[in-house]
Amino acid sequence: MKKKALLLECASGISGDMMLGALLDMGADREGLMHLIGSLPIDGYRIHQGETKKKGIRASYFHVDLYEEHKDKDHDLEEHEHHHHDHEPGVHSHMHRTMEEIRPILEQMEAADEVKKMAFGIFGIIADAEAKAHGIPVGEVHFHEVGAVDSLIDIVGVSYCCWSLGITEAYVSPLSEGFGHVRCAHGFLPVPVPAVQNILIASGLPMRRVQVEGELVTPTGAAIAAWLWNRRTLPDTYRLLGTGIGAGEKEFPQANVLRANMIEVDEEETDPLWVLETNMDDVTGEALGYTLEKLLEAGARDAYYQPVYMKKNRPGYLLHVLCAEEQRSCMEELIFLHTTTIGIRRYPVQRTCMNREIVTRETPWGEVRMKRCSIGGIRRDYPEYEDVRRICEKQNAGFTEVYRALAGEKKEEN
Repeated sequence: MKKKALLLECASGISGDMMLGALLDMGADREGLMHLIGSLPIDGYRIHQGETKKKGIRASYFHVDLYEEHKDKDHDLEEHEHHHHDHEPGVHSHMHRTMEEIRPILEQMEAADEVKKMAFGIFGIIADAEAKAHGIPVGEVHFHEVGAVDSLIDIVGVSYCCWSLGITEAYVSPLSEGFGHVRCAHGFLPVPVPAVQNILIASGLPMRRVQVEGELVTPTGAAIAAWLWNRRTLPDTYRLLGTGIGAGEKEFPQANVLRANMIEVDEEETDPLWVLETNMDDVTGEALGYTLEKLLEAGARDAYYQPVYMKKNRPGYLLHVLCAEEQRSCMEELIFLHTTTIGIRRYPVQRTCMNREIVTRETPWGEVRMKRCSIGGIRRDYPEYEDVRRICEKQNAGFTEVYRALAGEKKEEN
């Protein structure tokens, strides 16, 4: 089966704005992004976007400047600014937010559930890392740089762009990081800053130290990479489908860019899949539900329960988890952490899958994404659930009616 994935080349590190620029350069929905950002209940910022050059390499940039900070931009960006999007200054409390203040913004934004899930996930990764860095509970973490308007826009924007491009899996090169110290809300911190180190420890992301003075990897960038990174070993061969280059604001001896590539791989050439199983008869329904949620959030390909009868005819549940080889230890750790099991069975499996790609099609209800599945001479198009749901809520129509209309319309075109 052919499968699309993202390949991030982090030779000059990674930050939220570099990632956003790269995804937009790749062809993410810019108009939809600007509409989403404009609908957020935040202000006091100006967006600069366009094209520039970094050491002779053309790149796209998408930077957010806060009126409160009056940050200096690179002179090359000033010369090449193409677009501006202004919001008048708001209250200064925007610079310090807790997760409880950020939560309603993410919950109420006009975006698909996948966008909200990714944004929540990235913020959660950063909150855990900051809590460990400062020795405080997660609930007491005050997001300074991260909770500021610019990083909020970066995280929401990257989540939306990944959704618009159909990105669910990614390969990530080692994150190049420099040396020295960086000034932040807490004073001067060593590079890499403690939050970035904690993200690298928790995720297992590889890092490569380079002889460049300055911070190449930001907490937001590291958290984005950690959330997306679910394919560990790059296959020997793959097809390059597209590329995007995002520019950072700083100048370094090398081109300060992040290159994002859309690739197609043959899943049979990638790492084998594993099934993890365990039987449980003394776990609450709440714990079972939470465990399933955490397994899927961590990147399990599939996870579900089956009711079974165990020793002494005790009713219980059989947990099945399908995951990649590199995810196995993480999945096992989650199962041991959140359930009462004392043993997990595992075995490798092979599977045959249809080729899948996301295509968009014009319909009487606007653009709709279709999942196109094919193998041999068989081809089927399935409407994406979130798009069907959006139409149902907007038109007050029945789900089955809309789904059949979309699926049937494609058959008539053939």
